[in-house]
Amino acid sequence: MILSVTGLNLFYGDAQALDEVSLEVAAGDIVAVVGSNGAGKSSLIRTIAGIEKPRSGQVVYKGVDIAGWPSHRICNLGIGQVAEGRQIFAGLTVHENLEVGAYLQRGRHKRAETMERVFEMFPILRKRADQLAGTLSGGEQQMLAISRCLLGQPELIMFDEPSLGLAPTIVQEVFGIIKHLNEDGMPIILVEQNVAISLRMANRAYVLENGRIVLTGSGDDLLRDDRVREAYLGL
Repeated sequence: MILSVTGLNLFYGDAQALDEVSLEVAAGDIVAVVGSNGAGKSSLIRTIAGIEKPRSGQVVYKGVDIAGWPSHRICNLGIGQVAEGRQIFAGLTVHENLEVGAYLQRGRHKRAETMERVFEMFPILRKRADQLAGTLSGGEQQMLAISRCLLGQPELIMFDEPSLGLAPTIVQEVFGIIKHLNEDGMPIILVEQNVAISLRMANRAYVLENGRIVLTGSGDDLLRDDRVREAYLGL
């Protein structure tokens, strides 16, 4: 396993956000984490990324327990994150945002090569390179957020609600990019409001409710599960 989370507990004051959460990500996997708003999905991503510090539990990445490590150390290990809401630097140009992504020590030595790669993936970003990021469309900002993550040379990427606020045609393009990255060998953790699409893409999936994992299985298995179909697919 490239990543193994075991017995993770997270509190915000007295409120428990994650309750004994465990999951695994194998090399080459797309792992979907689905659930309703407030279920703890983003808290899980933020805890793995080092933004939140768990009260207890393990986050083992390539054999090393990184639970509670600061986020910059976790990024430098190779765990990348495309955050909910994109979180681009609106007052910087597209090129400057990408340069920020390459600031990580692990990303510097391949900066020029990776910059060219993301411009080939997203030609519109090459055209917009000198444009302020805040003036981009929502879809272009998501492309920029993905590209900035790639500049850090991640070996696992966590996507937090990548389709949020995007037009349907752009949503399909973004999911196509995620699938392409995975086919190139990138393990993915996908937290996504569109349960049907994420489960179809996933090798393995987890259902999170009130901070606890209540169901797990292959994406196809959960798509056929009556509880999932009724609660999240309206079937």
